[in-house]
Amino acid sequence: QVQPVESGGGSAQAGGSLTLSCQASGDMSRDAVITWFRQAPGKEREGIALASPTGGSITYADSVKGRFTMSRDNANRTVTLRMNSLKPEDSGMYYCAAGGRAYSFDPARYPFWGQGTQVTVSS
Repeated sequence: QVQPVESGGGSAQAGGSLTLSCQASGDMSRDAVITWFRQAPGKEREGIALASPTGGSITYADSVKGRFTMSRDNANRTVTLRMNSLKPEDSGMYYCAAGGRAYSFDPARYPFWGQGTQVTVSS
């Protein structure tokens, strides 16, 4: 069983930066994909950054490519998401999802989810 716990959310001005962290209790399986999702009110949950099991390969959604950077540290059971050049449309609840067995942004493929951390970007 893996329990991700997100931290680092908060408020920022447009153009600013925030860094999110996800600490996984239990065994953050080294053969499983970990992905950051976000969800704005009234919208579907969106996958935005996906890390391969070793962290050597990161895939980004077009909406964040070039602005967000994800990293994975299996030794410390931590993943981070550095968010630069924030926009108001980046606002929402951000979730860390673990245990994925496919390189996919489909939320249904992840059995372990954190409670989320809120990000609010003002213009």
